[in-house]
Amino acid sequence: MSLNRRDFLASGAAVVAAPALARAPVVPIHVTSPMQAPRWAILQRRLLEANAQACADFYATYVDARDELKVFARWGANDGPDDAAEATNDWVLLHALGAPDNLLHLSQRFYEGHLRQYAKARTVDVPIARAGMYHREFPVQMDWQHNSEGLSTFNVMGLSAPRDPRLFLRTRRFADFYTGADPAVRNYDPKHRVIRSIVNGSRGPMLRKATPLDWAGDPFDASRFHLEHGEDSYEQFLRHYDEYDDVVCDTPLNLQATTLGLNAYALGGGERFRRWVLDYTDAWMDRARANGGILPSKVGADGKAAPDWWGGTYGWNFAPMVPQTGKREGRNRVPRSITAFYNALLLTGDREYLHLWRRQNALINAQARMIEGKLHTPTLYGPEGWHGWKAGPYRQSGFEIWYATQDKADREAAGSDPWIAFLEGANPAYPETALEADLARIAKRDAARRADETTPDTRLADWPLDYNPASAKALVQLTTGGLHIARPSWNADSPPQGGVTLHCRLRYFDPQRRRAGLPQDVAALVHRLGDKSTEVTLVNTGQQPRSIIVQGGAYGEHRIDSITLDGVTQAVGGRHATLHLAAGAGARLTLAMTRYANRPSLAFPWDG
Repeated sequence: MSLNRRDFLASGAAVVAAPALARAPVVPIHVTSPMQAPRWAILQRRLLEANAQACADFYATYVDARDELKVFARWGANDGPDDAAEATNDWVLLHALGAPDNLLHLSQRFYEGHLRQYAKARTVDVPIARAGMYHREFPVQMDWQHNSEGLSTFNVMGLSAPRDPRLFLRTRRFADFYTGADPAVRNYDPKHRVIRSIVNGSRGPMLRKATPLDWAGDPFDASRFHLEHGEDSYEQFLRHYDEYDDVVCDTPLNLQATTLGLNAYALGGGERFRRWVLDYTDAWMDRARANGGILPSKVGADGKAAPDWWGGTYGWNFAPMVPQTGKREGRNRVPRSITAFYNALLLTGDREYLHLWRRQNALINAQARMIEGKLHTPTLYGPEGWHGWKAGPYRQSGFEIWYATQDKADREAAGSDPWIAFLEGANPAYPETALEADLARIAKRDAARRADETTPDTRLADWPLDYNPASAKALVQLTTGGLHIARPSWNADSPPQGGVTLHCRLRYFDPQRRRAGLPQDVAALVHRLGDKSTEVTLVNTGQQPRSIIVQGGAYGEHRIDSITLDGVTQAVGGRHATLHLAAGAGARLTLAMTRYANRPSLAFPWDG
């Protein structure tokens, strides 16, 4: 990627400029045709309420009167501050979809409480956290697999509370730990466009080899805890990290810090945050080109791929020994950095950022070989070449690539998925099935919470995570046509990737209550997604008329060109459209859209 192209993208010329953060059109669209509430609509409203009640009960069980997590607080990649911060994952997202206000309020309270809890928590042996595990309200020093997981809730708070001054100040401060603008923190070298270490944070980068102690935390009596990662002793905690020492380099995982820059820009922090995200991401685009199309996992202080470009902790060749089994396990985390390329797409409208991933996957699939009569593809690369063979084609991030590009060339790599089948007209039962599955998931986790006999002094911070009842997958897919890539669509219980925000086709606002999300009684079902169109049914299940504002994308990044209702097309030409739904009325709408046409913003429609 040339310097000229980078300057071109940074200037914003690749984005189709919208006139402004325009308010919703003055002339609203009226929906008056009666529609008997479909079962999917009833299930949606029930699921929003069920999430709110179950999460409130979870809060009462696992959070104390100081809004601190009721666990044994310690430092470590297994069970440290990042796990504590994840206790309310998806609660804010559910609120932004239309769930009751208590989910936002409890999440905000908990975030403040956990900041206080881990700022006062201190290590004895681990050097970096002896003055507190948080400094300036951010982890003192950790890798971006864990930093990003701990920011899963923080990164979506702007969807529901973009005018919260604390959120605005924190987002700018956190981003500036990585832009180079904060003179007290030297994580980023702007000249060479590198984050100087895999391990970094509010106290700067680790510029020495990491030790198992740095990762595992202070010694403790592990016998009274259920250890979620399979270890049965503190000694195994240490041995887990024996090979995590190669950290003095840049790595694609660090790109997850760009979500902070995206949000700082979208909250109104200024153009410099957008320029930093693009400058740093474009540096990695350049490195992939220079490395034959593969993102290197180890980059030196000079900004160039290291001779062992496949190296580094969590790199292409990272397969450490599991102490419990004596076997090596592939932990290549390079694919998680796709988050940043989505961020750059939002900021520029340039799909080349996802095409890089398409080409990388093609290069890996080109290495396929037959093993015992079955096609296998590699997942790792080392001094001897590709290895870590797994059956089938390499589809890593294929779903996400297709969702962004909507290109037929990417559809096969997205694989077989019941939601895609529904969008393609082949699985009409999916909405009800998916909503019922999430209702069952809430009930199962709520029952497990009620049966949990642990006490605060026998829980580590990762223990409550499997009891968090928040279930957003079906609502994200069905109401917004969205892809919450923190939790891969095919597995609602998979570990969150972190560093991710919401990627969707439509978002909704309630102009009466002046909040994000579907208005009371209203349900939505996205039936079809195309590159330039979206089909959605909106229905008012209640006995009172409701108004709703429909926005193109989570950040208003998609322009709604027009809306067709009952054969009549009304021009829109902006981020938003207002509809009035009569009591008991509903309709299927077709929206003509230009995707990624607008600069991203988290401002509410009435705050333009």
